[in-house]
Amino acid sequence: MQPISIETLAQIFGAVVAGRSGPGKAGAKAYDITGISTDSRTVQPGDCFFAIAGENFDGHNYVAQVLQKGAACAVVSRDAPDAAGPILRVPDTVRALGDLARAYRQMNPFKVVAITGSVGKTTTRQIVHHVLSKRIRTHQAQKSFNNNIGLPLTLLAAKPQDQVIIAELGANHPGEIAELTRIALPDVAVVTNAHPAHLEGFGDLATIVREKLSISEGLRAGGVFIINGDIEPLVATCQTLGRPFRTFGKAPNARYRAQDIICSGDHSTFTIEGRSVRLPLPGPGNVDNALAAWAVCDQFSLSADDFAKAVEDLPAVSMRAETLQVGKLTILNDCYNANPASMKNALAMLHNLRSCCDANRGRRLVFICGHMGELGPQSQSLHAELGVAAAQAGVDLFVAVGEPPKTAAQAARKTSRQDLQTLCFDDTLSACSHVQEFVREDDIILVKGSRTARLERVVEALRQGA
Repeated sequence: MQPISIETLAQIFGAVVAGRSGPGKAGAKAYDITGISTDSRTVQPGDCFFAIAGENFDGHNYVAQVLQKGAACAVVSRDAPDAAGPILRVPDTVRALGDLARAYRQMNPFKVVAITGSVGKTTTRQIVHHVLSKRIRTHQAQKSFNNNIGLPLTLLAAKPQDQVIIAELGANHPGEIAELTRIALPDVAVVTNAHPAHLEGFGDLATIVREKLSISEGLRAGGVFIINGDIEPLVATCQTLGRPFRTFGKAPNARYRAQDIICSGDHSTFTIEGRSVRLPLPGPGNVDNALAAWAVCDQFSLSADDFAKAVEDLPAVSMRAETLQVGKLTILNDCYNANPASMKNALAMLHNLRSCCDANRGRRLVFICGHMGELGPQSQSLHAELGVAAAQAGVDLFVAVGEPPKTAAQAARKTSRQDLQTLCFDDTLSACSHVQEFVREDDIILVKGSRTARLERVVEALRQGA
């Protein structure tokens, strides 16, 4: 982070600095902020600590502690017990964090790429970062830092010498993307797709489409807006709104088009501008993610040949279509999150792991399924559709973890044309306790569910039992 004085911080917030021994007495540099923290456990000397009230902890209770540890100052929205040191009081510390990030973004010459979508944000970000960082200095979000705290932290962690910042923007209620894009002020804005997800907050697909497209509202002058041209509602709504855009996809009229697509068990191949690309990530969804990444990289003057060479050594993304070999078991670890679109993508990967490899033809396909969260009134019908998709993918054993997946298991058994077996467990702990009883040593296993299901514990149980 580029150092910022407390005085500059106060001007950004329109706040008065309290609790110091007089302005400038220790010298301006003594009050420079060299980092940002929202976690009292990891605060470093020189950090500006933002006291944020969360579900389990309130940062205001730790202000005195972080100032004693050497924090340069603290930003609070109420009195902090026994705090002695520079303090700035603001109406809302989360909004203040966003205001600082926006100001910091405007202070620096780096370009910002902002990515949103129902699925694929993190993988697209990782591909863009991997490719661009081979040519230019690139900074990306830590993990899935895509909300009104994570996005500011991503921007504020950038160094002055960074040339491109790649950020994710997420939402589960209307209006959140518009707020985030006005903080990021992107030079390139990308919508990977729009599918039914977070329906509890959005209600319907039309609202989701509008929310994703609102990322363009923060575009800087001359900025580029890129959308998935294969998602008809995205294209139609953009045309209605009169917003200029570029498309990626498989359709003949896509500006960034993939052809000759072949999805194998552990990778995919396709061509862009006549150049063959080998993507070391499985599944059709990752082809879309790579296309979105190619569209971004083109804005920074990389050629198709540059892109193809760079993705050859692309690493797997943790807990997102991550293929693990544990003894004779093959595990598709995709348990970071789940919605109807990402579930179908993962099932396509599972199907390809067997159908595209002669050595796997006799192996059993097992789907350990957690729930898809935040689907509202459509939860039961969408879980039933998931069960049908699992049957169509050729799943042999459907393991339901939690109540909603039981609906999927019933639908899978009912529609399967083969002898599909089902098992149901009340929770993840129960599934972990019994996993060695239903898994065979050479199974191909997909583990996927929403983040709250914590299905990575099942993956760990599979590792320990192999």
